[in-house]
Amino acid sequence: MNHKIYIQDVTLRDGMHAIRHQYSKEQIQSIALALDKAKVDAIEISHGDGLAGGSFNYGFGAHTDWEWLEGMKDQLQHAKLTTLVLPGIATIHDLKKARDLGVESVRIATHCTEADIAPQHIEAAKKLGMDVGGFLMMSHMNKPVKLAQQAKIMEDAGADCIYVTDSAGALLMDGVADRIKAFKDILKPETEIGIHCHHNLSLGVANTIVAMQHGANRLDASLAGMGAGAGNAPLEVLVAVLNKMHISHNSDVYQLMDAADDLIRPLQLRPVRVDRETLSLGYAGVYSSFLLHSERAAQKYGLDTREILEELGKRNMVGGQEDMIVDVALDMLRSKNEA
Repeated sequence: MNHKIYIQDVTLRDGMHAIRHQYSKEQIQSIALALDKAKVDAIEISHGDGLAGGSFNYGFGAHTDWEWLEGMKDQLQHAKLTTLVLPGIATIHDLKKARDLGVESVRIATHCTEADIAPQHIEAAKKLGMDVGGFLMMSHMNKPVKLAQQAKIMEDAGADCIYVTDSAGALLMDGVADRIKAFKDILKPETEIGIHCHHNLSLGVANTIVAMQHGANRLDASLAGMGAGAGNAPLEVLVAVLNKMHISHNSDVYQLMDAADDLIRPLQLRPVRVDRETLSLGYAGVYSSFLLHSERAAQKYGLDTREILEELGKRNMVGGQEDMIVDVALDMLRSKNEA
């Protein structure tokens, strides 16, 4: 079954990581309205680590998720209001509260080998009448066939779409193609396939296009690439490429260009770009949101951020283990002093 291209913006969720979750309510509103005017299909809003992610471990937001979401549904004319849930962080109570605030769609995110913790949340979201996506993070850490088996668990629980999520920006184009093909081999024709790419190896847009060419129709991106690490596939660039390819979609490229330059780039305290540290994330296969935590640890203990990221990669650290970064830095400092 063919599905129309569906563009989901993550500037106001994944983009939270780039500014330590400090969007003001006014900034959320102005950016969401610009995206809606440009006719993206969905706008994801929450703490960078999903609903209820504000914590000592992940970082506290300038507002609660409920303050960011309140009133947004009534202002959107085109886009679906969406959010993200990580089982073990957000509860079904949080999911219901988001639904009461007008959230129509949700992605249930797990590590790429832990889809079995998602069914309860997927089933609850379906009972609430929501569009539901399964979000398999750090997809480079699971082989294509095994990843597809995880996707099947989410589909069996009722998910409408399953995402290959390259949280580390570590996948090469063949790796993306192989995972989408594996999904197509095992999932029902009516189940949609999504792609979420980080840009740490400068492949965010290319990988998204490859995924689309092999059957993905839900494409994630963010204005000016706003997101963890080197950011996500830049939305305005992705749409320009889709236009050049004569792919049908709803979004206006010039309005997205304006929003990226006028609204997003002035907010970037640390430029969202490929540099020695963010490139190291993709090279080592490390979770993109580890960047700022690792930079702080490197500065505090006199270490090289790249060496911390490389060590995290060797230890196969995954999302949710941010508190371990300081432990790793202290281990490295101890080894350095003993040498």
